[in-house]
Amino acid sequence: MKNINTLLFDLDGTLINTNELIVSSFLHTLNHYYPNQYVREDVYPFLGPTLHETFHKMNPEAVEEMITHYRAFNHAKHDELVTEFEGVFETIRTLKENNYKLAIVSTKIRETVIRGLKLTNLDQFFDVIISLDEVTNPKPDPEPLYKALDLLDSRPEEAIMIGDNYHDIDGGKNAGTLTAGVAWSIKGKEFLETFKPDFMLETMPDLLDILEIGKAGK
Repeated sequence: MKNINTLLFDLDGTLINTNELIVSSFLHTLNHYYPNQYVREDVYPFLGPTLHETFHKMNPEAVEEMITHYRAFNHAKHDELVTEFEGVFETIRTLKENNYKLAIVSTKIRETVIRGLKLTNLDQFFDVIISLDEVTNPKPDPEPLYKALDLLDSRPEEAIMIGDNYHDIDGGKNAGTLTAGVAWSIKGKEFLETFKPDFMLETMPDLLDILEIGKAGK
């Protein structure tokens, strides 16, 4: 795909495995406010939306308090529970070596995004990070994607949005980019396929095949 020069990545559940951290953080918080009412599977739908969106639906009066409780646990356990998905580092390094323009587009706050990137040594590859702190309207609104594209001096038709949740797929469609889902999404490949991404990655190196990057470069 010679016309593609820009790749926008979600972070959590896409480049780094934060699933256990996020699930544990939600269970820790919900068991504090609603003891014995939630189990693991109950919190899967909360992966993707912003914390404010999720907690506001539960208790509009305690949103900020619940977010503070969640983040305190999340930050304390971050380095212990976050791991890297197989093939991610090598793939991102190859994309960078082949002069692709790369950005992170996340619904997390900037501090947490940077911490995850540094923990997995991916921070060296990303000059552009659009987090919850930089936008008024998070994914699936196109605003964060437009901001990333603007900073990279790219157009939507030159980009692919890659992610593990419907926010990423719908965000890409709303912004006019191509989209790729990741089969390792905690919500399942079949769930993502219902949102009709242009591509489905079984492993991150599949992206190199889609872009037709061989050992000799693109």
